[in-house]
Amino acid sequence: MIPIRNAGRFLCKSIQQPAYALKVLTARLQSYFYYSFGNGRSCYPESVTLFLTHRCNLQCRMCGQWGKEGVTKRQDAHYVTSEIPLAGMKAIVDNLAAFRPNITIFGGEPILYPGCTELIAYIKEKGMHCLMITNSSLLEGAAAAIVAGGLDELNISLDGGAALHDEIRGQAGLFERIMKGLKKVQTVKAAVNEKKPLINIQCTVTKYNYTRLEQLIDVAKEAAADSLTFHNLIFLDRKTLEAQKEFDSSLGCASTDWGGFCFEPGIDPGMLYDKIAAIRSGKYKFAVDFYPHLSKKELAEYYTNPEYVPPAAYGRCASPWMAAYIFPDGEVRPCLNSDYSYGNAATGRFTELWNAPRAVDFRRFLKAKCRFPACVRCTELYRY
Repeated sequence: MIPIRNAGRFLCKSIQQPAYALKVLTARLQSYFYYSFGNGRSCYPESVTLFLTHRCNLQCRMCGQWGKEGVTKRQDAHYVTSEIPLAGMKAIVDNLAAFRPNITIFGGEPILYPGCTELIAYIKEKGMHCLMITNSSLLEGAAAAIVAGGLDELNISLDGGAALHDEIRGQAGLFERIMKGLKKVQTVKAAVNEKKPLINIQCTVTKYNYTRLEQLIDVAKEAAADSLTFHNLIFLDRKTLEAQKEFDSSLGCASTDWGGFCFEPGIDPGMLYDKIAAIRSGKYKFAVDFYPHLSKKELAEYYTNPEYVPPAAYGRCASPWMAAYIFPDGEVRPCLNSDYSYGNAATGRFTELWNAPRAVDFRRFLKAKCRFPACVRCTELYRY
């Protein structure tokens, strides 16, 4: 239901947003029932992520899209710039509103999408919970519209203090711009006596920052954040990517996007665990979490054995019963880094695609295999 090691995260959500937490719990129970007895079918998903654009104004070192090994920056201009117009996105939202999932706005950098804040307001008008994941470089100019639109949660990607963050993100002055944007959001919230959006700072643990993670504590204080989450690094090796090809061949798809995450982590798990223990021993006014939450032994295996699957993951992937991803071209996918598609939400209806034959076939195949090789470092394996 809720993996035991995610209980702290869920409890925090329950305190901050009780109605939202109850809705998530109810939807997850239904999805687990279908996972067990639905023969590939599922109830409508708990969450839908709308990738508004592939475009981004940064080239962060660890990014699987635009980083050193990133796959998106190798695509042609048409692929990168093709986006569903705002009217088309609203039509998709109209269809999603039939079952009111939790909506995540993502990219690329979603604020680059024309009408991003208008779309957020539209989602809220339809009565759905809405979260946005952003690098926040453009946040200051969008702050007033984001608050006015009713965004529930704002997830900000940060890597450390000013110097470290700017170094990793490759842009001088970026940290300062982000903090100006966050402070603008807080100022607007205070002016209209609004508690939302909640400010959630997300930090990806990398070889560039893992010895200096404590910097994020001061950053979260400065930003008046509601929560701070450290995400263990997503990475794969070539052997795993080769093993994935057999499964992709059976499904008639490709997982080339995983190529952006094929690198050595460069992290000493012992040093990382000590850093985690030190941070967890502190007391803060905001929630602090590490995801996935791993023991010292599990953390060592996670970073040194690319095929290792911690017990916390249950050894199976249930995400396609609970979540869906709509990409900038409208394709509805069950996985972030696979091009397998149930169909196109811009030309069809999501409510019809969700349990269409391609969706049912994918779920049946996945359940029979429990998980695919590339699943071992996907965050969704640990979420559900």
